[in-house]
Amino acid sequence: MSDTQIEISIFNSLSDISAEEWDACASPETADGGRPVDPFTTHRFLSALEESGSVGQGTGWQPRYLAARAGGGLIGTAPLYVKSHSQGEYIFDHNWAQAYERAGGRYFPKFQIAVPFTPATGRRFLVRPEFQEMAQAALVQGAVQLAAENSISSVHITFCTEEEAIAGEQMGLMHRITQQFHWVNNGYTTFDDFLATLSSRKRKNIRKERATAQAFGGRIHALTGDQIEPEHWDAFWRFYQDTGARKWGTPYLTRAFFDIAQETMRDDMMLIMAERDGQYVAGALNFVGRDVLFGRYWGAIEDHPCLHFEACYYQAIDYAIAHGLGRVEAGAQGEHKLARGYLPVTTHSLHWVADQGFARAIGEYLNAEREAVDEEIEILTSYGPFKKTTSEDE
Repeated sequence: MSDTQIEISIFNSLSDISAEEWDACASPETADGGRPVDPFTTHRFLSALEESGSVGQGTGWQPRYLAARAGGGLIGTAPLYVKSHSQGEYIFDHNWAQAYERAGGRYFPKFQIAVPFTPATGRRFLVRPEFQEMAQAALVQGAVQLAAENSISSVHITFCTEEEAIAGEQMGLMHRITQQFHWVNNGYTTFDDFLATLSSRKRKNIRKERATAQAFGGRIHALTGDQIEPEHWDAFWRFYQDTGARKWGTPYLTRAFFDIAQETMRDDMMLIMAERDGQYVAGALNFVGRDVLFGRYWGAIEDHPCLHFEACYYQAIDYAIAHGLGRVEAGAQGEHKLARGYLPVTTHSLHWVADQGFARAIGEYLNAEREAVDEEIEILTSYGPFKKTTSEDE
């Protein structure tokens, strides 16, 4: 296998490759008929982004998918995008871009190997298991060589797995550590089982928040699969627009994305909708992986106390417990998640920078940042909501 010749090529659209061939690399675990580890690198998700115009011309996310072939067959691929800005990434390099351009460099365009608008850890080098090491190395080398040949400033591989980060670092890429907040299912059978592991004060606070949210004057629905209908997307689009406008100016996803998702991805999604007087007033969108529920978007057209916590965090925990999922990933940022049972965990990315002097400066920054992140995770974990001793009074 070491003598296998690997050819690296680029294609500009997922329509150039079949879903079967792509998913054999992206989600080989689905061969048993089950769910993918996560749905975000599947052909159907990335195609929905592309077909809806959420990525492509005018978005700053121009697809340039990498493909590794051996013996005529696809053995690996990577979702690579040419970026003209740093929006929608959640691993922030705005300061790097500003510093490089102040020094007279040209930071954009850059290469991003990532799932657009999705701060969820997953494989970024999508390789067939039997070609793991050689295909991954070929894709890394191909991305770096392509960047160097086209005067691209840098390559960024964000929210990769820890295994990929270790392998990439051994290949000479810079390894960055950041953090998120995840909820872990320690074998709970009910929400009360989870609450029983918390300190008395935190347990009472969560119960109070849930009661406050449930008293908003309506009902909360958890919908998935065929339960999700076009009317739900009409309502959710209003919520999403409102949140997007307040957070980043223009929502990343187009309205067409949700129409396509209704057709191709409704089994991969769990939608929480709050309904009052026959009108949907708030909602949260989650994606369902093999063992993880991924919280993604929230929005509301009415303001009700604690409804955000209920729809985004507690309903997600309920779903994970009921369906035997091991974890809930609640997306980027948010120390307020700590009091609700979500603890800090490390996330990983890899970086290559063409300019050696700038690369050294970034390397020094990342070393200092890693120490700070490690310390912050340790401190935040110590302030977590869980009981410190088993003898605490109920």
